[in-house]
Order: sequence, then C-alpha cells, then structure tokens
Amino acid sequence: MEFVAFKKEWLSEMFTNNGESLMNISMDNPVLLIFLRHFGCIFCKEALADISKNKSNIEVGGVKIVFVHMTDYETAEKQFHKFGLFDITHISDPDCKFYAAFGLVKGNFNQLFGLQSLIRGFSAGIQNGQAPSAQIGDGFQMPGVFVIVNGEIKEQFIHRLSSDRPDYLQLASCCVIK
Repeated sequence: MEFVAFKKEWLSEMFTNNGESLMNISMDNPVLLIFLRHFGCIFCKEALADISKNKSNIEVGGVKIVFVHMTDYETAEKQFHKFGLFDITHISDPDCKFYAAFGLVKGNFNQLFGLQSLIRGFSAGIQNGQAPSAQIGDGFQMPGVFVIVNGEIKEQFIHRLSSDRPDYLQLASCCVIK
C-alpha cells in the first residue's frame, strides 16, 4: 500500500486542545488520527458513534485517538460530548490546511451527493437515529483516517465517497502495543 506523501514537520505544527504536538504524541503512542467531515454531516455523526462504541477496544492496545475538525475547540467539545466522547484529544483546523497536508481533497458532486452516498446516508440516519443538521465546517471537505507511529504513517483509509465507513478497530490493530 502506498501512503500519502506528507511532510513530517506538519506533525510538529499540529497542536491539540491540550497543547501537545501530534509529533510528541506519536512518539509515545500509536495515534489513530481521524479527520472528520463537518459536524452536521450524517457520516461524521456515524464516525463519532462508531468511535464512541469502540473507544475502549481501540485504546486498550495503547492507541491514542485524536480527531481533526474544522471548528473551534469549544464547539467541537459540545459535539463530542453528544456522543459520550469526553476528554477526547482533538485538533482544530478551520482552514483545512492539515487536511490538505494529508492529501484529503474537496469532494466532487458524486463523492458527496451521489446515489450510493444518499442511500447510505438514509440508512445511517435510520440506524443511528441521527439526522443531518446545520453544517459546521466545510461541507465539501473529504475525511480520512491515519495511523501514525513515531511520526510515520503506518496505515491509512482515504475516503473515496463521503459515505465510506472505515473499520477503526482494524486500522488501529496494525500498531497495538504488546
């Protein structure tokens, strides 16, 4: 698998809500870095529900979950709390510069609103009891997931469609601390 080409120094410029750099975190623990779509998106809500459900299973292996979002820290905290994600580590990127640094692009019409995404959105909404809500962030920004260890990408999931659903446990399993 060919990984996204990114500049390692970006990790030293990515600071969390706790003031830690992503580089430092990745030197201590494998990091499951989850770039979210906007908080009003049904698939963002699905991702938050999936992580909330699997958080303890992901973290038991020593993996640190870090979200990247497109809003301020206070707004993000409110969104995370709705899904029982308290004390979660996250990075604010309203200009989407870190999204771009990791090769995450703006979606085209088919990626965002194509038939497959519409069907999955309807299904996800019914399954999770969630409905789309006001857009909080760039509605065209595509998401992605990266596993980072010692400043290097070890695994990744780049969404082809906004409706793609990563297997977070499988991604994190590549770097479980034994």
